[in-house]
Amino acid sequence: MRTLKSLIKVCFLILVLNASAQNMQEGFTYLETGKYAQAETFFNNILKDYPNNKTARLCYGRAIGLNGKAEDANLLFSDLLNDYPNDFEVKLNYGESLLWNKNFKQAQTYYSKLVTEQPQNFAALLGYANTLSNLKSYDDALIQVNKALEVSPGNANALTSKKYIYLGYAYQNQQTQNYDIAEALLIKNLSVFNDDKDTLLNLANLYLIWEKYNDAKSTYARLATQPENKIQALNGLALVAHLKSNEKEALNLSTEAFQSLTVNTSKKVNQQTSERYVQALIWNKKYKQAEHLIRKLIAKHPNQNWVLALRATLNVYKSNFKQSLADYNQILANDSTSFDGNLGKANVLKALGRTDDALSSANNTLKFYNNQKDAVNFINKINLNLSPSLESRASHTFDNGDNKAFAFNTTVIYPLSSKLNVLGNYNYRNTNNTVTKNMASSNDLSFGLSYELIPNITLKGSAGLSTAKAESTDFTQFLTDVVLNIKTFKLQTLDIGYKRQIESFNADLLDRELVQNNYYANYNLSTNFNLGWYTQYIYTSQNDGNTRNLLFTSLYYNLSAKPSLKVGFNYQYITFKDQVPDIYFSPEKFNAYEIFINLIKDENIAKPKQWFYNATTAFGYQYIEDDPKQTAYRLQGAFGYKFSEQTLLNIYGTHSNIASATAAGFTFTEIGLRFKWILTSKPRFKK
Repeated sequence: MRTLKSLIKVCFLILVLNASAQNMQEGFTYLETGKYAQAETFFNNILKDYPNNKTARLCYGRAIGLNGKAEDANLLFSDLLNDYPNDFEVKLNYGESLLWNKNFKQAQTYYSKLVTEQPQNFAALLGYANTLSNLKSYDDALIQVNKALEVSPGNANALTSKKYIYLGYAYQNQQTQNYDIAEALLIKNLSVFNDDKDTLLNLANLYLIWEKYNDAKSTYARLATQPENKIQALNGLALVAHLKSNEKEALNLSTEAFQSLTVNTSKKVNQQTSERYVQALIWNKKYKQAEHLIRKLIAKHPNQNWVLALRATLNVYKSNFKQSLADYNQILANDSTSFDGNLGKANVLKALGRTDDALSSANNTLKFYNNQKDAVNFINKINLNLSPSLESRASHTFDNGDNKAFAFNTTVIYPLSSKLNVLGNYNYRNTNNTVTKNMASSNDLSFGLSYELIPNITLKGSAGLSTAKAESTDFTQFLTDVVLNIKTFKLQTLDIGYKRQIESFNADLLDRELVQNNYYANYNLSTNFNLGWYTQYIYTSQNDGNTRNLLFTSLYYNLSAKPSLKVGFNYQYITFKDQVPDIYFSPEKFNAYEIFINLIKDENIAKPKQWFYNATTAFGYQYIEDDPKQTAYRLQGAFGYKFSEQTLLNIYGTHSNIASATAAGFTFTEIGLRFKWILTSKPRFKK
């Protein structure tokens, strides 16, 4: 009878357990399909009736852990581990809970014990691989994930982990600028996961950073063959076009992507595409269209950082730096770690003349984005601008008045702070006339200071002596140059200055000890629609009692930015109080008109181991007194090589028959060599 009763109890228990397992199938399905909130509720109800059911406790722990309650899950699995210290399934779940809590160091130690205990356990091997990947120990992570794939060949979860291990490993090398290794890892990933979207995007981004724009273009084109990823590919191709200075193509590609958006497009792709389209409008100076679209985006996504960044960018292009700064400050208020906020603010502060604040913001960027290339380059450029520099020129000049000259000039700038510079200049000139045999030479030496009074207003002053030896006299004269540079007005600069100098163009003039006191103003106006205007006025009083008024004005239009190509019209007017043509060019009235074209690849834009150049051709007419008009022309050019960020060398030359170009009114030619050396890569003062 007891045996029968015992048998009945056993059978009943089996029936209850089977029923419980069947009842928990619904909860298993919730877990498998990612419905973690429903799974949490389901297994919580099971535990109310069966609080000690191990399976229900495990599943409940997984549900809450995957539903964002990582700490609670870890505590639950710790309790389970105490109850079932030898249960390997419990151990595996406890290990996974360490990953949920990002306790990667602890997880590394724990998983190493698990794989020692069961070397062929797939879950332990994969968990260990994921732990090592999070610790950026990618070599070891690859070893473990390959072991997992040996246990379970072709397992989807293991393959996904392997893909992201390769991506992380490649990114790590990209950050340390080991671009060759990063490229090899990504290409290897593509060999395993053919045309994988994430890998192609990472590879294209690597090429962009590496400045291999053609390779980036090919990679995005490869991605574009996948219909579901074509919009993202077009966004990338638009960026490549922009980086290659083809703004029209960038806008065409971005417009195609923007017009391809549908209600079914993911939120992420929609945002990326809208962002790129606005950027392309800005690159093409279609500011009204960009502003209109930004307003719509702000109404739809108020206070969203990506939209604020677009408005900040637009204001940078329009030189509305204060408005841009306000947006970047708001971005950082929303998220202090924002890359756009920190580095964008740094660029705006630099434009506002707040160099120290700009450096602080750029360094703050590196706190969150270690070794980020753009931030590092930004800091390096400022450091170079604040480093001691030396620039030397050697030139040879000759004209059709039989004058020849050799000149050597050296300028040294030594910053004492971000606001204060010590200036030094030495100039030697030797000149002679091959017909009269007159010879003369001069040595000029001056020292000075440059101080930024307030951001973008700088006072620069220097003083020195000029000593000359000429045919009939030797003399020493005082030299000075004081100028106030003002950049506080939007798109405008103004220089107001006084300069005392000795006229040393040729031996005859140097022999006369002709001292000039020049009072001058230079004004430059830029616009957001490519038009520019430059004007210079100089009033000169001389120690021979003569005075001069000189006005030069230039209206120009920028046809392209990279390289800079501009065309324009120049006008020059000169008048002297006294006419002494036998001594120097001094007409009562002189007018010159010319049209010009100017092509420049600026040395500041050129990268190390690149050539830079500029060339100007001008043609027009000049009118001296009431004489018939004369043809006027001017040819100028320079060609150089940038050896590094700190050194460059170029040749330069000028040939002109414009009478005002020389003190004697002759057609002249000058050729020269220029060398610039930034002596240190970092400032010598403490910032």
